[in-house]
Amino acid sequence: MQIDFYKNQFNRYFDDPSVKTAIADGIKLVQGTRRVFFVGNGGSSAICSHMAEDYTKCGGIPSFSFSDPALITCFANDYGYEHALENWLRFFFEPGDLLVAISSSGESKNILNAVAEARRKEGKVLTCSGFKPGNTLSTLGDVNIITPTENYGVVECFHQVALHIILDSLHGH
Repeated sequence: MQIDFYKNQFNRYFDDPSVKTAIADGIKLVQGTRRVFFVGNGGSSAICSHMAEDYTKCGGIPSFSFSDPALITCFANDYGYEHALENWLRFFFEPGDLLVAISSSGESKNILNAVAEARRKEGKVLTCSGFKPGNTLSTLGDVNIITPTENYGVVECFHQVALHIILDSLHGH
């Protein structure tokens, strides 16, 4: 039954010392951050919108997600989809800001380009990736939260839970 599969995955994942360490490091990374930018594609983009709302409303940290369809299509048309996110960051991201880059595969070119732009702008980076340990994104963050399973549902759920744990740890919700 799927509920048992998720329960077993959940217990194994959150009992892993490396996951606990990454989340603790994520808490430290978010502390004192002035602004947070979230980027992702598809389901990960939905997580980004949700987290930007919660980090702003519940955490008091101005947070943004690249989720306006008009802006996405404008930037994708003018810069190409692989460069849309990095150009959005070029306009708005400032030194010391935090980029939270979410990609289930850890190989999405537009997400990797966004991380490179955040680095050029002297920002901090927290990554959430999945599928295979050692995926490209999982090596690029100051903190890397990795969910090593090929199941999209598990990866996406765990990314959202990990980001909520970080927020709730900082703001006692």
